[in-house]
Amino acid sequence: MTMRLDSTAWLADCLPQDWKDGSFAARIMTAEGPSVLALLQGAAFDMTPAFGTSSAWLNEPDPVAAIRHRGVPIPLDLPAVLANSAHAARDTAKPWLLAPVDLQAVKACGVTYVRSMLERVIEERCRGDASQAETVRAEVRAIIGDDLSELRPGSAEAAAVKATLVGKGWWSQYLEVGIGPDAEIFSKCPPMASVGIGAKVGVHPNSAWSNPEPEAVLAVNARGAILGAMLGNDVNLRDVEGRSALLLGRAKDNNASCALGPLLRLFDAGFTLEDVRRAELTLTITGRDGFALEERGMVGAIARDPTEVVDQMIGPHHQYPDGAVLFLGTPFSPSKDRGEAGQGFTHHPGDVVRIATPRLGALVNEVDRTDGCPPWVFGTGALFANLARRGLPRA
Repeated sequence: MTMRLDSTAWLADCLPQDWKDGSFAARIMTAEGPSVLALLQGAAFDMTPAFGTSSAWLNEPDPVAAIRHRGVPIPLDLPAVLANSAHAARDTAKPWLLAPVDLQAVKACGVTYVRSMLERVIEERCRGDASQAETVRAEVRAIIGDDLSELRPGSAEAAAVKATLVGKGWWSQYLEVGIGPDAEIFSKCPPMASVGIGAKVGVHPNSAWSNPEPEAVLAVNARGAILGAMLGNDVNLRDVEGRSALLLGRAKDNNASCALGPLLRLFDAGFTLEDVRRAELTLTITGRDGFALEERGMVGAIARDPTEVVDQMIGPHHQYPDGAVLFLGTPFSPSKDRGEAGQGFTHHPGDVVRIATPRLGALVNEVDRTDGCPPWVFGTGALFANLARRGLPRA
């Protein structure tokens, strides 16, 4: 059955299955402006009067403890707020969910999974031509196989694989970051540019080969501590990146091309980084043309541990005073044909993308052209001006 975001039926199971038992950060848009909320064992607290921004709150020494000490208890019908987040059915006089973070840098890892690494090599060999993908895919696997799960990036064994590939003329910049010592970490979009659940996500009309990238996303404070996790969609233009890795910014950073949510789950006694490692993500895509796809991927299949990529992102050599969020990379790379045999998958306007795992909930968005998505107009300056008008702290 095709899902449409002008209906609220798809929202019924988007909250984490145990949301009334956990600790969460959220942001909502209200008639006055954006507000930062906390959920603690099902109770809602307004954190905006104390901190102004999600960034300031999450930079506290203990964000979960700060909920009870500094949050203002408020009544909140979270399912109603969630239902109002569907872009086509939204009543702008009522609150809706935004991306859960604001001033944090939005960073992402590439090729941290074997499957995505191989697909990036394929993009490179195809020079962005999707019609060649299946032939190149078979050629790559004939040389190196697809089971590199035991190969530790940067190890002597990885160096030996590299030497073999160089000898065959098949070394690639993607294999370098996939099995070499240095992870690929890039800026996905500016702070404040991410969209939340129910919003449209954008694909540039110049692209003929695009896909979602469902990922677990970590929230990290200015001191490098991992605070919690949420779901993310790192929308990607495969043909653009395949033409040249130097076009990564053009392939990744477009209007509405980054979605985060539905909530940020904070680590506490009942939810830890180990739960993130064990999570299974489900990707569902349904199109207006009747196309349907469902795939599953394990976060724990990642080649580098989440702590390793966070350590490569932030530390003595690189700081983020407002904190950061980090996409861990995707175990998915949809290749199911959509149309002509051998052409593989690409997005169509109207596709509904659902990324889900039980303890983080479901992130659902509808695909449109980047110029068909609402333009990004509310940035850091607008946020600070709004907080000042409301007499709220800006840090």
